[in-house]
Amino acid sequence: GNLEQARDVLLGAGADVVPNDRVIVRGRGVRERGADGDEPGDKQYELTTILPPDIERFPWAGHLGIRLLPQVIEAIDRAKTTLLFTNTRSQSEIWFASLLQAREDFMGRIAIHHGSLDKKLRAKVEAAIDSGSLACCVCTSSLDLGVDFAPVDQVIQIGSPKGLGRFIQRAGRSGHRPGAISKVVCVPTNALELLEFAAARDALQPEANASILGTIEPRVPISLAMDVLVQHMLTLAVGAGFDAEALRQEVRTTAAFAAMTDAQWQWAMEYVQRGGPALGAYDRYQRVTRDEATGLYRCASQMLSRAHRLNIGTITSDTAIAVKFQRGRTLGSVEEGFIAKLKPGDVFAFSGRLLQLVRVQQMTATVRPAPARRSKGQVPSWQGTRMPLSSHLASAMRLRLAEAARGEFRGPEMQAVAPIVRVQQAWSSLPLPGVLVIELIDLPDGHHAFVYPLAGRLVHEGLAAVVAWRLAQAEPRSFTLASGDLGFHLHATSPMPADEATWRAVLSDANLGADLVASMNAAQLARRQFREVARIAGLIQQGFPGEKRSARQTQASSELFFDVFQQFDPGNLLLDQAQREVLERQLELTRMASTLAELRTHAMVITRPTRLTPLAFPLWVDSLREQLSSEKWTDRVQKMLAQLERDANLCR
Repeated sequence: GNLEQARDVLLGAGADVVPNDRVIVRGRGVRERGADGDEPGDKQYELTTILPPDIERFPWAGHLGIRLLPQVIEAIDRAKTTLLFTNTRSQSEIWFASLLQAREDFMGRIAIHHGSLDKKLRAKVEAAIDSGSLACCVCTSSLDLGVDFAPVDQVIQIGSPKGLGRFIQRAGRSGHRPGAISKVVCVPTNALELLEFAAARDALQPEANASILGTIEPRVPISLAMDVLVQHMLTLAVGAGFDAEALRQEVRTTAAFAAMTDAQWQWAMEYVQRGGPALGAYDRYQRVTRDEATGLYRCASQMLSRAHRLNIGTITSDTAIAVKFQRGRTLGSVEEGFIAKLKPGDVFAFSGRLLQLVRVQQMTATVRPAPARRSKGQVPSWQGTRMPLSSHLASAMRLRLAEAARGEFRGPEMQAVAPIVRVQQAWSSLPLPGVLVIELIDLPDGHHAFVYPLAGRLVHEGLAAVVAWRLAQAEPRSFTLASGDLGFHLHATSPMPADEATWRAVLSDANLGADLVASMNAAQLARRQFREVARIAGLIQQGFPGEKRSARQTQASSELFFDVFQQFDPGNLLLDQAQREVLERQLELTRMASTLAELRTHAMVITRPTRLTPLAFPLWVDSLREQLSSEKWTDRVQKMLAQLERDANLCR
């Protein structure tokens, strides 16, 4: 969405204006020559949504997807080659296993591809896609970009893509050639995602809603990543060495460090030479010295050089455990936290196989094929990248809801979701453009508030914490919180405020940063984020080959540095960076602030439903999931669902 800014980042700071003979090629708005060779036409997309046979008026997250497996198989059979995109690696493992279990003839004709699989396995799958020998590849964002193979016949998207840019990118994997039609099949994992697919349809077919033409999400570039800068300096020192002044000028030509001050540069030089004020007494942190003969800065010792070479890199994740067969073949890696919960003999699904854990030794999980009698196993969970609803897709959803409020249900998705919309409208209100809906509902277990800013899960997590903290300052009370892509939920034993003035106050953007730090324990979050910063900056190391350190060890080491810096070097720029990254990446402070500023201009509709509404039900389910065991949780959900369906029938 921000191609001009992307161009400026690539060209660097102070670059000349792009000459007239160069153009920006845009994914949207580039017109292709028509079939008759004369009239140009827009890129064409063919979007189909698999509609559930029965629409539940009170949907909840994740309960629908696999139930549509027969329809998904039919769609795969109709095409020669299919990419089936899921939003998480765990979801891809579940779908791959379900497809094989449903159709034995898929064996050898379908494959799985995600970032935790071994590189050789991924390359083999990519070659099979390119040759056209696969009927379907179940994949994640690992096939969104950067992989070159022949276009496939169709794309299947499991669940909402949460963003217009991601949706268009994935859809474009089908018909990826001039004049071809890109075919995408949408599969909801809950009924409310039909609304998101309807909004995404407007992005793919803008003639249906010209107001969102070209609205693709921007990608905000990172600036002043000091951990990356000092690693780059150490890398140059390990090589031929660097001239300090020449490097300073070179670094400032990049967009990321164009605003770097002389003081920040001096801090970086001090850090690579002596480790800063807190670490100056330790030889191991005096990693760079100046060669008086040449004036270049070089690595101080071969030992430090070797350690840096073996730990270089800026991609961080939870410590990975390699998964290998007893005979040595590597399948990929899973996160240490998942394997730590298993004991030898336990069965889990990975790489499209059921595996039995034999042992864990030296950061390697040795496995063997699970016994034939076993048909299911635990699915690994990965932290990965959370995909919150984008503001662009949320705006398109509000426009669709505005149409529905007028009785217009355009397209198959909106016609299918009409029962949900009608019950929501009858019992409460719809979150329309320029309208913030707050529902106050009293249930036997306490008092509930449901707020619908439609700003995405990450923003709602922060807003829920801030609002709860602010309400508790006025009147001591405890809250249970839950958040989703459409809104957030507060549950307390004492009544919620019912006046608009109080809600305006707790939803204010004033002192947001300080209140967010206080409410979310952001200091502790920064301590954990500091592990990534410290690893990139070379303070802690993952270990040498065969001697990898566990996540617990690296976390302990990073927390020790964090505490030392806070006490003896509070101006350390790595501390500042960890705090900034927590607020922006994990808590999305900037987007939270813009959301609250926008809500100031919205009309506020406070309703008092006598029962959970369709929008409130999934949030209530999520909060219940955190409180009860699986069996009790399921019983309560089904009991509440049956009661709400009866009430909805009576209100027809």
